[in-house]
Amino acid sequence: MAELIEIHNLSKSYGKKEVLKNVDLNLSGGKIIGLLGPNGSGKTTLIKILNGLLKDYTGHITIDGQPIGVHSKELISYLPDEPYFENWMTTTDALNLFNDMYKDFDLNKALSLMERMDLEKGVKIKELSKGMKEKFQLTLVMSRKAKIYILDEPIGGVDPAARDLILDVILSNYAEDAIVLLSTHLISDIEKIFDEVIFIKKGLVVLHEDSESLREKRQASIDEIFREEFKC
Repeated sequence: MAELIEIHNLSKSYGKKEVLKNVDLNLSGGKIIGLLGPNGSGKTTLIKILNGLLKDYTGHITIDGQPIGVHSKELISYLPDEPYFENWMTTTDALNLFNDMYKDFDLNKALSLMERMDLEKGVKIKELSKGMKEKFQLTLVMSRKAKIYILDEPIGGVDPAARDLILDVILSNYAEDAIVLLSTHLISDIEKIFDEVIFIKKGLVVLHEDSESLREKRQASIDEIFREEFKC
């Protein structure tokens, strides 16, 4: 598979605080990749840079062979870690917005996933629980025919009973040659779907390996390895 994301010598600072330090990553399609690290490790900063939301950095990034810009934004379907719809909107308003904004949005798929997630059309966003908002936003994001899906804490607000459903939705709704880059703190609940994992600590990539090879080498789960690497 061709490398969809190439990151070379990426650094980012806020004032005197260096948040990312000389990050080098090459990520190829057809994989679900876990982006793992404690709070303040630089995960969200990296995600925002890839989505074109932060521009003041040093280093070189290409997505599908091109710099971050209009082309990369067309390829990336992004789920942020916070709700991003206005409370006055209804689920139907949001569906129409995605349908108008993204030419790769599949409205029929979205409606099918909404039914599977027990979500209704016409309901006001403000009337949805936190978990229902997260399921709805994931439904929209996974209904795009994107090359890259970037999911920031997709199961953080849902109850344990819904997590397997959400993992199945992720597994079942991305193209075989796409990348799913997924950040989470709930590693034990989600590690079974990872093909690769990236550990990031204080802005440094300290590990990037095939998840199954890593488990065999360390004779431990990804969650156990993470706890060992990042223990206080």
